[in-house]
Amino acid sequence: MESHVTVDWLVAGSGAGGMTGAVVADQLGGSVLVVESAPVYGGTTAYSGGVAWIPGNHLQSSVGIDDSIDQGYQYMRSLIGDTVKEQRVRAYAERADEMLRFMMQHSHVSYRPIPTYMDYFDEPGAKHGGRSMCAGAFRRSYLGDEAQHMRPSPWQGMGMPFSMTVLESQVLMRMTWRSYLLGAKLLFKYLLDIKARIKGKADDRIAVGEALVAKLRRTLMDRDIPLWLNSPVVELLKENGRVVGAVVDKQGERQIVSVRKGVLMATGGFAKNNAMRQQYHNHPISTDWTAASPGSNGDGIRIGQKIGAALGFMHSVWWSPSYIMPEGKVMALISGKSMPGSIIVNKQGRRFANEAQPYEELVKEQYASNDRGEGAIPCYLVFDANFRKKYVVGHIKPGTVESDRSIPSSYFESGLFSKAESLAGLAAIIGVDSDQLEKTVETFNGNARQGIDPDFGRGESLHDRYYADAKVSPNPSLAPLERAPYYALRLEPGDLDTKGGLVCDEHGRVCDEAGDVIAGLYATGNTSAAVMGDTYPGAGATIGSAMTFGYIAAQHAFSASDE
Repeated sequence: MESHVTVDWLVAGSGAGGMTGAVVADQLGGSVLVVESAPVYGGTTAYSGGVAWIPGNHLQSSVGIDDSIDQGYQYMRSLIGDTVKEQRVRAYAERADEMLRFMMQHSHVSYRPIPTYMDYFDEPGAKHGGRSMCAGAFRRSYLGDEAQHMRPSPWQGMGMPFSMTVLESQVLMRMTWRSYLLGAKLLFKYLLDIKARIKGKADDRIAVGEALVAKLRRTLMDRDIPLWLNSPVVELLKENGRVVGAVVDKQGERQIVSVRKGVLMATGGFAKNNAMRQQYHNHPISTDWTAASPGSNGDGIRIGQKIGAALGFMHSVWWSPSYIMPEGKVMALISGKSMPGSIIVNKQGRRFANEAQPYEELVKEQYASNDRGEGAIPCYLVFDANFRKKYVVGHIKPGTVESDRSIPSSYFESGLFSKAESLAGLAAIIGVDSDQLEKTVETFNGNARQGIDPDFGRGESLHDRYYADAKVSPNPSLAPLERAPYYALRLEPGDLDTKGGLVCDEHGRVCDEAGDVIAGLYATGNTSAAVMGDTYPGAGATIGSAMTFGYIAAQHAFSASDE
């Protein structure tokens, strides 16, 4: 059975980019429909930290940071070079704060600058903080019955029982008296919700990516914007060179959706599509290593390609080291690798990179080491008892909070987590060269005591010191590994999602192989070829660009004419 519906604006995908584009179109007076292929909404945004990177934003002055559009553009251009058209890069720099102002005025979305979350690279135009923005918290109960249809965060049921924002996690991670005070405060609020605790419900206060998704979903609900779940776009309809609608499989029934203004593809990347990953990415590669949502199957990219869309940056990925839980859940390792008293080694028992550098760069170095025949896939984060006692690593709490006896035996049996009374014993368990591991640690320890890393310069940059321990001197990212037992965490070359996709112009319009615009078709987020190119300027670059080009696309589609 086939039915037909007509709207102004069809959005495929319910992550931050798609829902932003929907809110903007509705505010501009359009009729909007959002469709989502999965049985839950939120996409990979729900798995994220919810951070958005917004250069030159109007809130930076509140934390004493002076920034501008020109400085943001200069920084991006210094990293991206000429791999992305100037107009598209400039559009992001010029309109990201415009998007932020719009969404904070017309939706539940709210952001605060993170004063000390610096840009990832020391390039012209970089800032020491304020561009990466914290999404804040929200109440799950504000969604009513729709809360049960939100994609759950992989962190649910792991780590602390209560949710925490990025700003709060910064404080907790430092393990100072302020950390314990904040932890006690959050735990008290969590326990105070007695009714929920008796029923065994999760914390009603949600944060990070879940909070951003919930705020956007609540906004759609307030505006009566329909969201169809289990409803993938299976085909784009084109007439006289223009996209005029799409075929949607709405829970098994064929729906023809005609559009007056356009279609916004925001279905995510192809991190979960094994065939595409094998075709485009360096080997070895596996869909088992990605922390992206299950819906990142590349459908939007392939559908766009079928009607002539050009593809770009298909080899590029938002890389991050990851570790695989015994049940198969993948966790991105963002923090922990920079803390003093740890190193990352390959099968030769050698370090191959600055462990504290930005996570995308670390995985690129992991592949480079593996390509040299050094056996870096997997690699291992190795640390000692001092590290284990004091620091969080992934979701594993410090030994002062969670003893080794509390760690599930499956962690050890699966090879995820290893422990031995000596470095030689640890090397035997994880299969690395024992003699070389001991030599590596001996050399590292001697340098660490002096606060230097002559091999890779760890701890020299502002970024390296962000996730480190400020109480350790002279270098907060360096300390010797000298106290048994010793531990290892197995790391794969994981990612947050892919960043290759449909080539777009500065308005978010999809282009064909000749560089001409495909009228009526827009894309944002990981369905589009990243405006960041093969770089990662700062925390939140994924969500910031997705929301900005979702905003730009809707604004353009509802403008007086198609430029």
